[in-house]
Amino acid sequence: MLRLLFVIPSLACGGAERHAVTLMCRLAQRGHECHAASIKNLDPSQSAELRVRLGDRVQCLDAARYLDPRALGSLVDQVKRLQPDAIVAANPYALMYASLGRRFARLNAQLVVTYHSTRILGAKEQLKMLFYRPFFWTADCLIFVSNKQKQYSQRRGVFACRNQVIHNGVDTERFRNHFSCLQRCEVRSAFGFSEQDYLIGIAAWLRPEKNHLQLVDAVAALRKRGIAACALMIGEGEMRAAIETRARTLGVRHAVAITGFQPEVRPYVAACDVMTLCSFSEAFSLAAIEAMALAKPVVHTDVGGAAEMIFPGENGFLFPVGDTPAFVDRLALLADRNVAEAMGQRARAIVQAQFSEEAMVDRYERTLVGLCRQRSGVGDSGGVPDTACR
Repeated sequence: MLRLLFVIPSLACGGAERHAVTLMCRLAQRGHECHAASIKNLDPSQSAELRVRLGDRVQCLDAARYLDPRALGSLVDQVKRLQPDAIVAANPYALMYASLGRRFARLNAQLVVTYHSTRILGAKEQLKMLFYRPFFWTADCLIFVSNKQKQYSQRRGVFACRNQVIHNGVDTERFRNHFSCLQRCEVRSAFGFSEQDYLIGIAAWLRPEKNHLQLVDAVAALRKRGIAACALMIGEGEMRAAIETRARTLGVRHAVAITGFQPEVRPYVAACDVMTLCSFSEAFSLAAIEAMALAKPVVHTDVGGAAEMIFPGENGFLFPVGDTPAFVDRLALLADRNVAEAMGQRARAIVQAQFSEEAMVDRYERTLVGLCRQRSGVGDSGGVPDTACR
């Protein structure tokens, strides 16, 4: 049994946070002692689900600034008290705290980081990554979520002592489309959509890099082709006003709905005909494989590890970043509900075969056990393959 401390950026329900909490809870079910430290608690209303899942195993550091000495001190105290075998950080910001926490606690624990981003957008983010790179170098293991992400990152000096890929996974029993036609119609009608509408969904924070505006443009273009396209945007964020303005400008405000933050996305995804991601950057989208597990085909920008999960013509389509005509053409192919449903069933089969949560947790457990055994000098690396220190 391992004692593990997970460090997450916040209790907001982002992909990296959900991934870390799922991993923590599943490993706890297997008998490992798991705890969590949340650097920030940005919005209590959005953290309710994670709080329920974590219970009293999470300590909120309540950082008031980017690098808060008081919050770091609380983490150091937690590390000293728990004496974990390994500290697992989700993304670079949490890695910074985890690395400093281990150093100041003077603890000989394994430091593991899971990395959920690919392209670094904007000068500010690029400067941040220059600052973060030495923290990656101090980690004992860096886990990427796709092969393409790993290649892209390592060319830019982002690597650790060991580097490997573990694809994200989804609970295929929880994400099963058992929703009735009545439930589907109720969700649609709540936003003014009919059963005859071609409803395109997107589940993502309304942030610039998710590029929701392109979906608004695509809906307008599809409607000009005579296709009754509508968009259901599942989420909330800073781009809401810009999205609503674009929809009004293009005359499709009635065809675009924003649900606001939803801790439970399954009924909304199930109500859609297809799901999409038009992001400028993704590593290996959890939202995409959740949609496929719910038997929805996915139209996804060809970024990050998208080509490792989307097989064009089988479970969805890929399109070049920013190419709205190509995006519209792919969506038009799925406007035929029979085509979309058949492709959706293949999508679920692919997730069951390749991207199950059980297989993902198995790989993480083997990796963590192997690293901790190696640190203690017991046995071999437990099947921790891949790149040696460089």
